[in-house]
Amino acid sequence: MLPLFKKAMLTALGAGLLFPMIAQAETSKPATAVTAQLNQAVLNELPFSDTRSFEDARRGFMGALPDGRVLDNEGHVAWDMAPYAFLQADAAPDSVNPSLWRMAQLNAIHGLFEVVEGMYQIRNMDLSNMTIIEGDSGLIIIDPLLTPATARAGLELYYQHRSRKPVVAVLYTHNHADHFGGVKGVVNEEDVRAGKVRIYAPEGFMEHAIAENVIAGNAMTRRATYQFGAGLTPGVRGHVDTGLGKALGSGGLSLIAPTDTVPDNANLTIDGIEIDFQMAHGTEAESEMMMYFPQFRVLNTAEITSQHLHNIYTIRGAAIRDASSWSRFIDKVLVRFADRTDILVAQHHWPIWNPEDITHFLEVQRDLYKYIHDQTVRMMNRGMLPGDIAENLQLPESLNQEWSARGYYGTVSHNARGVYQRYMGWYDANPANLNPLPPREESRRTIDYMGGEAEVLRKAREDFADGDYRWVASVMRDLVYANPENREARELGADALEQLGYQAEAGTWRSAYLVGAHELRHGVITPKHVGLQPDLMQALQISMFFDSMAVRIDPEKAAGEHLVINWSITDQGEDYRLNLQNATLTHRSGELDERAHASVSMHRAVLDNILLQKTSFPEAVESGEIQVEGAVDAFFGLLQMLEKPPANFSIIEPVGEKP
Repeated sequence: MLPLFKKAMLTALGAGLLFPMIAQAETSKPATAVTAQLNQAVLNELPFSDTRSFEDARRGFMGALPDGRVLDNEGHVAWDMAPYAFLQADAAPDSVNPSLWRMAQLNAIHGLFEVVEGMYQIRNMDLSNMTIIEGDSGLIIIDPLLTPATARAGLELYYQHRSRKPVVAVLYTHNHADHFGGVKGVVNEEDVRAGKVRIYAPEGFMEHAIAENVIAGNAMTRRATYQFGAGLTPGVRGHVDTGLGKALGSGGLSLIAPTDTVPDNANLTIDGIEIDFQMAHGTEAESEMMMYFPQFRVLNTAEITSQHLHNIYTIRGAAIRDASSWSRFIDKVLVRFADRTDILVAQHHWPIWNPEDITHFLEVQRDLYKYIHDQTVRMMNRGMLPGDIAENLQLPESLNQEWSARGYYGTVSHNARGVYQRYMGWYDANPANLNPLPPREESRRTIDYMGGEAEVLRKAREDFADGDYRWVASVMRDLVYANPENREARELGADALEQLGYQAEAGTWRSAYLVGAHELRHGVITPKHVGLQPDLMQALQISMFFDSMAVRIDPEKAAGEHLVINWSITDQGEDYRLNLQNATLTHRSGELDERAHASVSMHRAVLDNILLQKTSFPEAVESGEIQVEGAVDAFFGLLQMLEKPPANFSIIEPVGEKP
């Protein structure tokens, strides 16, 4: 009974992923002459003679793991730089944008680095950096990477070169998993409970660390395979970089709840180290803080600044970020700390090593986000639409020539669309677009109007030969949506996406294009889930659990039903009233209904075990771990209305039954 529900809930939340490497290099095609020419032209457009970033990225190097290779406790490869050895070639191949090649080479410089005596960083042993500070009695860790395996390996690398002091404090700069997921690789929960280790985070950290992936987690996880190129084989025709870092560490996540919430703009002394904090909530992350270290004269900007243009809108899908507020917080640290700062570090990329360059860098980053915001809104107020704005908005030359403003992760194009979306939403005010046909139907009719599949393919091949890859990709999208079985359309669409990937400066765009090309040719990349993570499950608020149930209600199964279920978490003293009505599930906290169809009670650990797939609701009821008073069928009936979203839904062809 209820085999579905055992695996239906929160399959994306805290699910570590292992992606099989796809051999797309065996079926990929070389760069065309058009792509090679466009990539060659980039060399004349940007200041490649400026190599200071390479000097900055190597400065303070102390040592590295052989090939940067890290295995987890099960023997799986969590991180490996050996497949990226091809980046040692000086010149970019025709199949990689030279600007992205440059960033990929910088992100291949990995290991342990000294910032100043007493402050060190682990770089490019995961997507983010781990900063290590030597306090009076032990170590302070800032952002312990994405996975315990990489965090543990990074700390052990530090111990190879410095004294083996215990970790006494961990600081999470913000609520994205690559900045907390490896915490159990550097500390254990028992020491935290015993008070031997303190964990600091900004206000709202736990709520946002869990919440982002609860409601839309399934869709975000699937789309993240495109953004990060998960599964693409490293190589000159495959994965080269994400822009933000080399790649995602592989494996499960961990989380230990903070023991201390850092007040807004606080000044704290942690193990003898004075830290001035500057909050930056609602910018790159919902809960985020930067920090200044007076005794080191070092400013750590977390992920508010980076050596590129970040995402105002992230293509995996997320709430639009506030670019104007983002800019203001950069200006705040510029005013508060720049004249006292000798070195600037962040939790991605490499440091900036002198005060004059730091001021310039902060000014560039501040103006970069504000310019995109302001000019998008200016064009929007002139009546221009998102596509027009994305096509026409260009950075001023003073920003365009700055390496730290290049679009390796975010782009001017998709960030401008994000700013428009934040203010105006999806509708462009043209009534013809108010209620358009669904995509598959519109594509079918469009192909018919264009003369049918054979004629469209004939014209598209001519356009491909002319190097008009954006148009060919768009037309083949329509043809594949009209007829997913058209093999020629899939192959030509893949060819066009592949060339666009080779041309892309953004690591995220390259990955998206190449994953799309692979899936047109071979089908969906299927990751192996290594399981939901107990730490994240235990941190899930019960109200979030009910919200996640609500977005999985199948309206056909729920049609005409009205159920009221009392739900009590007895060991935590939490009561909830669930109401299913009009095929909609709502809940109220702190309330029970005397007329409920059923009353359900359990300990929190039982619910966690169900979410972790260690048991199921029917098994827990049968064993007595869940008590149900009233109509048991009402309780099970509600659970049967929940659908399991497909983890590997299609992106490059229509979802649902074929016409």
